[in-house]
Amino acid sequence: MKRLHLKIYGRVQGVYFRSSAQSKARELGLSGWAKNIPDGTLETVVEGEAEMLEEYIRWCKKGPAAARVDKVEEKWDEPTGEFKGFSIK
Repeated sequence: MKRLHLKIYGRVQGVYFRSSAQSKARELGLSGWAKNIPDGTLETVVEGEAEMLEEYIRWCKKGPAAARVDKVEEKWDEPTGEFKGFSIK
């Protein structure tokens, strides 16, 4: 188990990125959250198996159809186990 913190830059707000990320995370068995940041970026923190987190990163680098992802910053940590499911903040 690992914890992954992503900050996603580009056209990532108003394009259903958070709800699409929630669907993808649930599909992959990940828990965590996603939220829009006032600077126009999107932040997401997820925990789960490393292989599933890698798949989540690949998805986040594309995002939903209406999104345009310019850059993804990632930070890996040890999991805390604090999440139950995936929420949109």
